[in-house]
Amino acid sequence: MTPDICIFFLLSKANQAGSRFLAQKVAELGITPVQALVLGFLSDEDRISSSELGKRTELDSATMTGILDRLEAAGLIERHGNPADRRSIRIHLTEQGKSLAGEAVRLIVEANRKFLAVLTEREQGELRGLIGKLRDQAGRG
Repeated sequence: MTPDICIFFLLSKANQAGSRFLAQKVAELGITPVQALVLGFLSDEDRISSSELGKRTELDSATMTGILDRLEAAGLIERHGNPADRRSIRIHLTEQGKSLAGEAVRLIVEANRKFLAVLTEREQGELRGLIGKLRDQAGRG
């Protein structure tokens, strides 16, 4: 088997390239790519439960807890009890967090555009569709 025909190798290398590309783009913010993505999701809908945020980001509970711990220590989020469910915690962006989240979203959008610039709009749509199919297939087992 050669690397150019092994889809797992190709996907892994594409993931590494994309991760490095995004890391370079958000480095100026002093946060990791995953932290930038979490802030971006929170900028879309703030004050959601940590479990809902975990579902949206597709991160497991332990990983999400670590990310939230670091964002809270940096003063970007606050955790508040959920009055509707005492067992859950809602995540609130601080004013500093809102500002940084807006900048993170801008950089992520720019990074998406630049990373995919080698593809036509049609190819970009096809790529997203194909990745979706592969994720669906992997979920079935």
